[in-house]
Amino acid sequence: MPRLTTAVWRHRRQQMNDLMDALRLDALVFTSADFFQFATNFHTDVLPWERPIYAVVPRDGDGFLVMNELSTNHMRFSREQGKVWITDVSFYAEHPRVVERLPLPSELPELLAQRLARAGLARARVGVEGGSPALTAAAAQLPDLRLLPCTRECRALRWRKHEEELAVMAAIGSLADWLQERYRENIRPGRLVQELDCAMAALWVQEAAERFPGEQFEVIRAWTLSGPASASPHGDGASCGARIREGDVLVNILIPRLNGLAIENERTWFCGRPNVEQAALWTAARDANLAGIEAAVSGQPVSGIDAAAQAVIERAGYAAHIRHRTGHAIGIIHHEYPENMAFCHRPLEDNEVYSVEPGLYVYGIGGFRIDDTVVVGREPRTLTATPKTLDYATVL
Repeated sequence: MPRLTTAVWRHRRQQMNDLMDALRLDALVFTSADFFQFATNFHTDVLPWERPIYAVVPRDGDGFLVMNELSTNHMRFSREQGKVWITDVSFYAEHPRVVERLPLPSELPELLAQRLARAGLARARVGVEGGSPALTAAAAQLPDLRLLPCTRECRALRWRKHEEELAVMAAIGSLADWLQERYRENIRPGRLVQELDCAMAALWVQEAAERFPGEQFEVIRAWTLSGPASASPHGDGASCGARIREGDVLVNILIPRLNGLAIENERTWFCGRPNVEQAALWTAARDANLAGIEAAVSGQPVSGIDAAAQAVIERAGYAAHIRHRTGHAIGIIHHEYPENMAFCHRPLEDNEVYSVEPGLYVYGIGGFRIDDTVVVGREPRTLTATPKTLDYATVL
């Protein structure tokens, strides 16, 4: 079963330790939802702006968590399932408890200060990934504590994936390929676009239940844009009641997430035979996708993926129809770091994972985007394998 074990924790913990050594830190504090999950393997179940959470990882010794009471039983489940990596938790309440009282949100600074002091961090240099007013207030109670922002440095911790992470991502890549075939079987004129997506999402959940019983599977997106609406990468804001028409070009966006890791798989379909212009645009998008994948080579610049794809589109004469970069990193969240692919010139590293999704968007005609999830290496490899031929993309 594809899941993350303590081998991933050791991999991530070593990266954290290396970062702390480089910055001369005694601990790291993670406060955003995705970084909290990165540090704990706990499937974050709150919005931190509303219910703050803190994962404290010291350079030496065990870490601890401060969490909202809403997560109490979820944490218990995670412990019993052996999934969570940090189990020392202090909860705070968001309602006035009359029994088994807990600190209230207004008392979070005191709780954080107490936990930091108890961990021997009252005089420490602590790197903060995000931050919050309560953490700042806690530091005011510990005058010798130094909080140092290190958001950029922490983001680099998530570039390279462990083999177990890649195995999880490959498993859901295969599941996304399976659903693309179901889409191909179900596209037809007159069908409500939203109804199609809901039906496909239901099939996805059923198939995931067969493949990954007891695991954490999420449909982040199963979304189709049909006809002229697909000329806007994220839709026209009028999807309710939209139907597939004969001759439409359709772009679908599949983003599944399994045990805290996501991939992307996007394809462009035709309801009926494409005309000459549609076929040429589709071919340019497909060729740009292939060029971007070929550029995902260790040691080459991150921006080279974008440059390779854009060069293909420029040669085809369609540069004016580009509306976004070629892709982004992907992992715990489906838009990962680095997010600035076109302007990130550092060398690619082994086992980074990116979406490669060059797109062309022609107002009045539609969108043409083909997206695969690719693992960086001496020889790049894709985690999605839905066919990329014009015949396959044509639904008759």
